[in-house]
Amino acid sequence: MSATGNPVPERGGLELPPFSLDVQALDLGEGVKSVGLELLETENREPVRGKDAAKIWSAVFPALVGSDPCVVDFFSHIERVREFCKARGIVLREAAERCVVVPQPDQDALRQIFERFEMETFGIRAGAAAQSADAELEGDLSKRGLDAYQPAYTRYTFCAICEPEDGWVTILSETLWPSEIIRRMRPAVEPFDVHLARPN
Repeated sequence: MSATGNPVPERGGLELPPFSLDVQALDLGEGVKSVGLELLETENREPVRGKDAAKIWSAVFPALVGSDPCVVDFFSHIERVREFCKARGIVLREAAERCVVVPQPDQDALRQIFERFEMETFGIRAGAAAQSADAELEGDLSKRGLDAYQPAYTRYTFCAICEPEDGWVTILSETLWPSEIIRRMRPAVEPFDVHLARPN
């Protein structure tokens, strides 16, 4: 009711959650199976950033990984990554000349990584092959960055290219289709009031 006692009109139907996570198949060329995840503010369609984004992404990835081993790959600003991990007691493996790897990060470590390295591009690999060092891929990451994932992703459950500043993750996978990604993520994002959508 308004101050004059008249009913206040409702604001157009159902109120959508504050955040949306769009999941869509991507066309990255023949033979490359990929899915894009875009985390947006529902109302203005701007990328979600900062602490909210870090909390959501750090819940999404354990849900996608399941019981598989996983690692986070960094191939730029290596010294900053070393200092960050050392200060927080996060285990780091020197993988190649310009590549360091965070093996088996827990959800809290992922949250800190997404928050601290929001302006960077980094990768996440999951699958049995992530249990041990992948010298060929890690050497390639050192030289070519995340382009190295394209010829290698079929050895893994998935390889993900994370661009948090843009609210964007590209999943390269032979087995994770949009419907399966949504199924895995749904319980993980429920506490954050995120609307899962397939825009196309």
